[in-house]
Amino acid sequence: MSDRQKSLNDTAWEELFEKHDILTHIERTGQFQISAKQIKEVREPRLMAKFDHTINLPQIFADNNLCILPVTRGDYVISHFDAYHKFEPDNSPITRVSLPTYIQSLDSSNIPSEAIALNCAVAAGIIADFLGDEEIVSTVSGRMGSGVFDFNIGNLKSRTLSRVTVNNSQIEIDAAYEGIRSLALFEAKRDLSEDFLVRQLYYPYRVWKNRMTKPVRPLFLVYSNGIYRIYEYAFTDPNNYSSIALVQQKNYSVEDTAITADDIQQVLHNAVCENEPQIPFPQADSFERVINICELLDDQDLSRNDVTERYAFDARQTNYYTDAARYLGLIEKERENGGPLYRLTDKGRTILKMGYKQRQLAFCGAVLSHSAFADTLKSYFETGVMPQKNDIVQIMRRSNLYNVNSDSTYERRSSTIKGWVNWIVGLIND
Repeated sequence: MSDRQKSLNDTAWEELFEKHDILTHIERTGQFQISAKQIKEVREPRLMAKFDHTINLPQIFADNNLCILPVTRGDYVISHFDAYHKFEPDNSPITRVSLPTYIQSLDSSNIPSEAIALNCAVAAGIIADFLGDEEIVSTVSGRMGSGVFDFNIGNLKSRTLSRVTVNNSQIEIDAAYEGIRSLALFEAKRDLSEDFLVRQLYYPYRVWKNRMTKPVRPLFLVYSNGIYRIYEYAFTDPNNYSSIALVQQKNYSVEDTAITADDIQQVLHNAVCENEPQIPFPQADSFERVINICELLDDQDLSRNDVTERYAFDARQTNYYTDAARYLGLIEKERENGGPLYRLTDKGRTILKMGYKQRQLAFCGAVLSHSAFADTLKSYFETGVMPQKNDIVQIMRRSNLYNVNSDSTYERRSSTIKGWVNWIVGLIND
């Protein structure tokens, strides 16, 4: 058992596993079928059976290489399914597009939902460009029944294929665009993650493949911080859930993304060094995910459990990334009903309302107002290479950091400085 903090789902699933002796049943037969009614005895099924990323899996699932898939409207099967796929690196250049001048109801710097992100991508010509089809029409979307189909899926324990039968399970399609040559089915997200649940693409793909004579193309769109990342996948064997393979990946922006080294150096020059706040020094290496947590809070205040259960964080990462955003003055924490509640500060809300370029430079300014980050970036500009870990630690030691004392803590936190400064440098695209 890992030492991560237990979530409400962790505790509820441990109770179900003990009550129904699920591990013994899986060891004997290879799987266990459980109903929504049984799950509801401990917690609401919609919170207990939808894990979009491996990081969201309850601890007892993670410890035993288990996954849960829906097979009917009210039944699920638990087994050693290889159900997730890691996103490939999004190293493609950013293609700049623009909204038509007559569009007034879409604001490219304010994308509050997956639906708006998709609408903006259509209006700006992103979807048509990616699909290579100028004639696209929005067709099916929303929730619908799956009908009946069978499929094979990789088994993490036996290293063989397991057989699963789906009978009128519920599926959901965020958007579908049909062109002359194909039907494109989209899953859209606003949270950044390392992987995704293949079921979100595979079940809709199987349903519509059986109904179409033209090819069905499963696609994943991730919108964050002004960038539309689109991944197209194919199932090389339509009957094999685990045969997923990337076809193409592209990045787009509706905003000006041109940032020069001079822009960054000007922010560095103008940055006013602040006293270190009495907040844990960041242990959150991905600055993109710090931005993403702010975006998720732009819609509504969220509790720690909300962040952990809805997005690609476990409880520990929720703490790390919310603390990192608090350190920069972007979000604040209050106590509500005995637990923390997170909300954007005025500073965070102001930055998120800016256009892409000014928003990135404002985030850079927030980071570079802390001397450990500013001095590391200065060293980079002076030498042309990122300082080594030992050099970053020496910079940290003279920066009067709050509650960082041991050598091991300095070394762990130095990776955050390196990650954030690399993000700043990576913005330069002149």
